Amino acid sequence: MSSNELLEFRTSVRALLGKHATSATLREAMDTDLGYDPKLWRMLCEQVGVAALAVPEQWGGAGAGLVESLMVVGELGRALGSVPMLGSAVLGVQAILLAGDEQACARLLPDLADGSRTAALCWADANGWDSLGVGATEGKLSGTAHYVLHGAQAELLLVLTEEGLFETTADAPGVVVTATPALDPTRKLATISFTDAPATRLGTGDPATLRRRLREIAWAAMAAEQVGAARHCLEMTVEYTASRVQFGRPIGSFQALKHRMADLYVLVESAESAALAAAEAVAEDSPSAAEDVWVARKHCTETFTTVAAETIQLHGGIAITWEHDAHLYFKRAHATAELFGTGRRPVAA
Repeated sequence: MSSNELLEFRTSVRALLGKHATSATLREAMDTDLGYDPKLWRMLCEQVGVAALAVPEQWGGAGAGLVESLMVVGELGRALGSVPMLGSAVLGVQAILLAGDEQACARLLPDLADGSRTAALCWADANGWDSLGVGATEGKLSGTAHYVLHGAQAELLLVLTEEGLFETTADAPGVVVTATPALDPTRKLATISFTDAPATRLGTGDPATLRRRLREIAWAAMAAEQVGAARHCLEMTVEYTASRVQFGRPIGSFQALKHRMADLYVLVESAESAALAAAEAVAEDSPSAAEDVWVARKHCTETFTTVAAETIQLHGGIAITWEHDAHLYFKRAHATAELFGTGRRPVAA
């Protein structure tokens, strides 16, 4: 998409989310087993085509790209949207594409592109994403994958192992899926155990390269989500301080608060630039991708954490009540700071 087309597309996504991904619907979905509003996911897939963005046209997709997909992730971050865009339409789709198995692409991607089926990427062990929780021996999977996004809601399981990427299903023999309580109540996680579970390997590429690319994509996606959420927090805070009157004037007119919000604005603007640079670098698999993604991961995490904390402070006591959304953004900020790991700065060759 051109820059103008991308902006128009973002406006469309934001308008749909503004109408249908309200605080009330978010809170209602949080208490369900699914964890998200299936009507919202269906509208996003059918009316906007978000799940098809990064899928090539030959496999039922829109043939756009990763940048467009991550823009949607950012808009979902603004609304704390918990639909399976990140886990299925980004990580799931990219894992299948990176595996380089055209037969698997033809078989799996059309259903993921239209949103009728969702995938979950099984990756981390109990200590996080630096090590794998599941191993493969002669086409059988054994081990436990932790912190799986929408793992209890997905039909298709994509499992990263030292031997490569494997495909199985949630109802396959030897697979046990357990919902996992999370710090962020708006995002569902699961623990999935495999005991000699039958699986099919996808592609024959280098497993280390696959994991590296997926980690970069995951971090770029996190940066996009964090920026979207941080910007919404800032907008919410500016609006509140402009309407909250103390000592006969809006508190936003006090110089000390102006300075604090100006600092937050600079943080958000610079974080957005870093997130966009990371998305483009990862989409192109550029030589600077590892460095760009690491910078975005670090800066966007710090930005969202800072803005969310200041949102709590500048809203005063109302922000810690259950009725206000500020505490949900605060929890999302701390949860995304750890999701997919923090990693170390890449060493230049």
